[in-house]
Amino acid sequence: MTTDLLARRERLLGPNVPIFYDEPVHLVRGEGVWLWDADGRKYLDCYNNVPHVGHCHPHVVEAITRQASTLNTHTRYLHEGILDYTERLTATLSHDLSQLIMVCTGSEANDIALRMAQAVTGKTGIIATDNTYHGNTLATSQLSTRRPPIGGYPRNVRLVPAPDTVRPVGGSLDGQAQAFADNVANAIAELEAEGCGFSGFMFCPVFANEGIPAIKPGFLDPTAEVVRRAGGLMLCDEVQPGFGRIGDTFWGHDWLGIAPDVVTIGKPMANGHPAAAVIARPDIMSAFRTAFGYFNTFGGNPVSCAAAMATLDVIESDGLQENARAVGAYALDRLRRLEHPWKAEARGSGLFFGVEFVRPDGKPATDFAAQLVEFMRRNGVLMNRIGRDMNTLKMRPPMPFGTEHADLAIDLLEQALREVPHVE
Repeated sequence: MTTDLLARRERLLGPNVPIFYDEPVHLVRGEGVWLWDADGRKYLDCYNNVPHVGHCHPHVVEAITRQASTLNTHTRYLHEGILDYTERLTATLSHDLSQLIMVCTGSEANDIALRMAQAVTGKTGIIATDNTYHGNTLATSQLSTRRPPIGGYPRNVRLVPAPDTVRPVGGSLDGQAQAFADNVANAIAELEAEGCGFSGFMFCPVFANEGIPAIKPGFLDPTAEVVRRAGGLMLCDEVQPGFGRIGDTFWGHDWLGIAPDVVTIGKPMANGHPAAAVIARPDIMSAFRTAFGYFNTFGGNPVSCAAAMATLDVIESDGLQENARAVGAYALDRLRRLEHPWKAEARGSGLFFGVEFVRPDGKPATDFAAQLVEFMRRNGVLMNRIGRDMNTLKMRPPMPFGTEHADLAIDLLEQALREVPHVE
């Protein structure tokens, strides 16, 4: 059946459509932190953050069903749903982040954030890291190193070396924050000399796609000073760390200690229903609305708002931010105690972990990490890889993930480290 599905997929969707694992998993059902395939096999989900409060959470499903059976249309008609949600969500934010645009994907949200920076500054230059991902639109894809743009990177884009706690920017952990800021300053100077000017710096507060480096609060302080001095905006992509995932705070930028000008959210916002948003200060929103205008047919529809509101209900009622803090600390302690000659670092924040593997010659143990992921999948635990060289295991489970689930996953990972061959 898998072979038939893959052939049908390529015939109907085209070649090179991304898929996980050497032997793709055909999922048919989910509940909480568990998934089942077409053969009835059960998997512990240690990877998917889209079902933020758990796969098929009944409260979210009921909210979607109830609203879909009543009304669903767009925001050119009046409806309380988007207003109620905006009031509730922005109450979790500070720094005057009080106005919202709802869209359908994080890519759209980040695209709008880039245009907000242009509207405010009148300039087009944008800076991100050289190992990041912020979306699939034309503008956001030009910040990604996964697939360099056809014709090369545009003149208004500069990518600076990403933070890394195994191979720190500037050569030392103590000096990395300043070295990173210095690179941003140099990129700003290049953009100004190019004639594009500098509009903003887009970043994830935990640098998730960069490999979740073990940075500390305050890391971006020197960079924020450089950006502010140049008149640019801090554009904070909270698609992965937001909604309590990092445990200590509801938002990644609050943990980092940064006051962003714009925040973008997506994936976990409505527990799998396609919803995302851009949140900004009123002055920034006004500049954007004046310069561009904006309308999104599906963004902010009543069903999406109901799903997003129900997701907030569950985060609060089930204490999922505190769960992320407590379970995350427990799991990270266990991951740090794992022993393997190629293990370089275990790191994480709340329910977001990475374990990096490096060969004795200093080269990334990419193939070894890939084999670990496949071992885990064959034995009923789903996780994946991340980082510049894809040599870091990535674990980012649904938020109801408990210590019993962490033990199950890490016990199996210990077995994998014993049994997966590594050649010195």
